[in-house]
Amino acid sequence: MRLPYVPNPPKFEDPAEQAVLRRVQERRGEKGLIKLDLALLHSPPVADGWNSFIGAIRQRTSLPTSVRELAISRVAVLNKAWYEWKSHSPILREAGDLNEEAIQEILNSPPTHKDLGSASKLPEKYRLVMAFTDASTVDVAVPDAVFEKLKKHFSDQEIVEITATVAAYNCVSRFLVALDVGEQNGQPKPDS
Repeated sequence: MRLPYVPNPPKFEDPAEQAVLRRVQERRGEKGLIKLDLALLHSPPVADGWNSFIGAIRQRTSLPTSVRELAISRVAVLNKAWYEWKSHSPILREAGDLNEEAIQEILNSPPTHKDLGSASKLPEKYRLVMAFTDASTVDVAVPDAVFEKLKKHFSDQEIVEITATVAAYNCVSRFLVALDVGEQNGQPKPDS
């Protein structure tokens, strides 16, 4: 990390900062604070907003775990945020909807949005989530062809949630990489 992590547990005296810490700890549960939290808590107001937003993305959307985690894991790959990959690819695996070959494709495929992942072996709805994630992450603008096909598989609410997930985790990955949270910058791409 390019900055020191705050102490774990943080030693906040201000009641407002203590309240932020409690909210972050509550969302993390038994596993406790992670390195990302210990970086964010340098700024309790930022940590609080982050905790609320990412908490909504992770815990309160209608998306199946496999769709959400595919988007998050793919953002990690595209942005070389290996700390993020190592945190989210296990959740994608545990969801059980995609086999190891599919997860390797998510890890190793070049961006797929220009050809809609035509060479992909992923089931169509996952292939389209990956193409959407690739377009939104690499080019920001999503081609009409990708968007129209995505609409055939997902409701308006789900598309908003996919879009918010991709946007949120582009923010997360950029924070992780810029500050080298988890000391993963410069590491080779994981094998799986």
